[in-house]
Amino acid sequence: MASLTAVALVCTLKKSPAESSSDRIARQLLTELAGYEVTGEVIRVVDHNVRPGVTADEGEGDEWPGIRDKIAAADILLFCTPTWLGHMSSVAQRALERLDAELSETDDAGRPAMFGKVAIAAAVGNEDGAHKIIADVFQGLNDIGFTVPAQGATYWNGEAMSGVDYLDLERTPDAVASTNATAARNAAHLARLLRSAQYPAG
Repeated sequence: MASLTAVALVCTLKKSPAESSSDRIARQLLTELAGYEVTGEVIRVVDHNVRPGVTADEGEGDEWPGIRDKIAAADILLFCTPTWLGHMSSVAQRALERLDAELSETDDAGRPAMFGKVAIAAAVGNEDGAHKIIADVFQGLNDIGFTVPAQGATYWNGEAMSGVDYLDLERTPDAVASTNATAARNAAHLARLLRSAQYPAG
């Protein structure tokens, strides 16, 4: 089994070392992926100076290019966001905006640069909105060129207005654990298929 790599973009609003529900579910997914010989790393986007914009490099001090290089080198992108006011975080929105630059980047065969890469998503929050967030994330990532596997998303919604976060749970709910496992298994499978049979050039 060929080894693969993954990058988890964690779009929490909390800088390290603060605990984060998005970080927790990202690490759980990376653990699942490790069972399929996928090595990964977590990038907490808010820890970096990611400037607003839609180009690959927004100038001096912009740290997105380094993040972009890691995404470009990986087989799988894991996109994790909390739910804020029913939407993805502002950090997640900025990451998508910066990834938009990849629409104008191509590989040696003229394909969009992110063709052949797999994307999965996770959303956590103690309010509704996960389905809408994941739909928006997947639409954006698919436009950019990522491929989404079957059941390639996971989420947890806490009881409305309870104040309980995912990181407060003593154990991962069985339904979430099962969904995490499915997303990881399908992502690794699809990434291997795409590595062996890339999309045709136009």
